[in-house]
Amino acid sequence: MPVFRVLARAAQRVVLTPGCGCQPLTAAVRHISFSPRQVTSDASFHSVSFSETDHPKVLITGGLGQLGVGLAKLLRKRFGKNNVILSDIRKPPSHVFHSGPFIYSDILDYKNLREIVVNNRITWLVHYSALLSAVGEANVSLARAVNITGLHNILDIAAEHGLRLFVPSTIGAFGPTSPRNPTPDLCVQRPRTIYGVSKVHAELMGEYYHHKYGLDFRCLRYPGIISADSQPGGGTTDYAVAIFHDAVKTGKFECNLKPDTRLPMMYIDDCLRATLEVMESPAEQLSMRTYNINAMSFSPEELVAEVQKQLPDLQVTYNIDPVRQAIADSWPMNFDDENARREWGWKHEYDLPELVTTMLNFIGADSRIAHAN
Repeated sequence: MPVFRVLARAAQRVVLTPGCGCQPLTAAVRHISFSPRQVTSDASFHSVSFSETDHPKVLITGGLGQLGVGLAKLLRKRFGKNNVILSDIRKPPSHVFHSGPFIYSDILDYKNLREIVVNNRITWLVHYSALLSAVGEANVSLARAVNITGLHNILDIAAEHGLRLFVPSTIGAFGPTSPRNPTPDLCVQRPRTIYGVSKVHAELMGEYYHHKYGLDFRCLRYPGIISADSQPGGGTTDYAVAIFHDAVKTGKFECNLKPDTRLPMMYIDDCLRATLEVMESPAEQLSMRTYNINAMSFSPEELVAEVQKQLPDLQVTYNIDPVRQAIADSWPMNFDDENARREWGWKHEYDLPELVTTMLNFIGADSRIAHAN
């Protein structure tokens, strides 16, 4: 916890004279009982509570990924442009920079992150910073740092300042011994990727902080997310985004998963709406900290068939990526999201036909504009 970090640093500066009878500060720390809530209640720099403001003040980490920009747009419509701060370690494109507050934030820099929360009076934190499945397997040490060490910083700061914290989980949080069709909220997980392991770690740490320190931790297990306004980011379900771009631009698509590989999927608008809905749900409605959410489940061959209804000349070939295929074969085929639907009213709006029409219309319109320019 943060107070331990402070005391540890202080201990490094203490010089003890031999025979003085003094106990090293690091030893004394062992006898201190610490609760983030106790620190929070006494801290003059504590973020404003919901009773002091009409809207939450939101920080989104990893904001330039697939979901951050879209969520910021949705939340700004709901809470006001200046109440939602997008952050990342990369330079934002011009349209993102001018759409609302954007700041540099490195989740591995604890001091920087803490200053942002304090100086901007943050009350909600949406933690999207992560390395995805395929990218994580190619760089395990970086994935461990970002997905686990970064999470620890987020948890400590959220607990200390009484934030409502959202951390997404994923279909990747399950493994080959999990029930796959359907996969319930509570079951054996045991994933075999660093991405999945880090997400199970996040789920359990968030639940632990909730029970131990009262942290308002909320988590949704996302299926594969499909969006038209972002490029694939290194995930196993990327084929379901790439097919639309390739279909419109070249009329040809090479799929890196087997034709019959079934995975749960969701259009991004449903995903972002679910995130807002669970964050706004009264705490007494939530019996769990982590919920499955689902919309549809399909295989590459089923997606191809639906796309070819509108683009019959689309040519598709299969070049299987063994790493991604092994990952997909260990993931759920379908999510059971009964608890989310019953407890806080989750309901998806996009099925496969609506998804395909929306994606092709969106990407087709962008392609026509690009050609015109």
